[in-house]
Amino acid sequence: MQTLTVDKLKAGMVVAEPVLTKRGQTISKAGEELTNQLIAKLTFYKIESVSVEDIEEEEVAAEPAPAEEKPVKSPAKPQKSESRVSDQITYTQRLKASPAFKKFQSDYAINIAYLQETLKKIADGGDSSCTDDLLNKCEALFKSKTALELFDMLSNMRNLEDPIYSHSLNVALISRAIGKWLKLPKDDLNTLTLAGLLHDIGKLKIPEDILNKPDRYTDAEFDVMKTHPLEGKKMLNGKGFDSRISAATLQHHERADGSGYPRGLFDDEMDDFSCIVAIADVYDAMTSARAHRDPLCSFQVISEFEKEGLQKYRTQYILTFLERIANTYNNSRVILNNAKTGRVVYINKSNLSRPVIQLDNGEIINLADSVNNKLFIKSIL
Repeated sequence: MQTLTVDKLKAGMVVAEPVLTKRGQTISKAGEELTNQLIAKLTFYKIESVSVEDIEEEEVAAEPAPAEEKPVKSPAKPQKSESRVSDQITYTQRLKASPAFKKFQSDYAINIAYLQETLKKIADGGDSSCTDDLLNKCEALFKSKTALELFDMLSNMRNLEDPIYSHSLNVALISRAIGKWLKLPKDDLNTLTLAGLLHDIGKLKIPEDILNKPDRYTDAEFDVMKTHPLEGKKMLNGKGFDSRISAATLQHHERADGSGYPRGLFDDEMDDFSCIVAIADVYDAMTSARAHRDPLCSFQVISEFEKEGLQKYRTQYILTFLERIANTYNNSRVILNNAKTGRVVYINKSNLSRPVIQLDNGEIINLADSVNNKLFIKSIL
């Protein structure tokens, strides 16, 4: 048996004695084989040293080889930056060229066409029965992907020229994912999905020169935009829609702290589905490109919610959503704002936007440590 500092540990070593936190919580049991994720966890809990089983000298010498297998694309340090950029471009190109993405893109376009047709029917006086085919198409699109695949695909389906339909479809799919995480029954999931699909129907009443304006709104233009929840509610009145759908249309810009519009409602005055759609609406807006800014990656969005948004949303829903989103991207490759790349190996539950990263050179960085407070995840690769 030998005792090594955590920075000397390698994947494949065997723990000789139990490793405990200062509070006595077991991190690793004797006989457990170390993995990169477990080493990251030890780093996170600030464990200084670990007792491991003795390793034959030749095994120790051979140990670094497996750790270096992953970053084979950048063997020479001076070329890593170029390799990282190449990796990022290649990933996007590879995703968009994949049969799975092309199939999703085709199905997504069909859903958009159905949504356009359905919203126009409702605007022309159609009732809730005209949404059946749309719901079936949207449900099939959702079922075709895992959570990671779904969010990954949606991030590459942005359309700046479509301020209503692609956003509404995205909000519906994200809302359904939240509903699944909250373990809602099937009927409620369908109602929630429709609430997402129809939440912005009131924008059909907004003048196109305002709706399609690429720059920031003036105060007067924003006042016009803020009428779309009320307009949407009027369009659904008396047409047989579930009251929760109408509520989401009216309340998706309300906030739990009373800072939203059109009525400045507080959490206990808002419908459950409105609270879910509000979260999905903001998440999709933040992860979409705007004329005045680039899209934010999921960890940046989580950071925005953590800094100023948690009190604005229903606690149970926002915490479930953020934790699930963070865990969805656990083990994903990322690029930091200093251009270094690595892999997310541990999600910090008390600071979801700042996980533990294993860089391509094997170095472990805990973004939650104060020494790393200037670093953040710039994008997911």
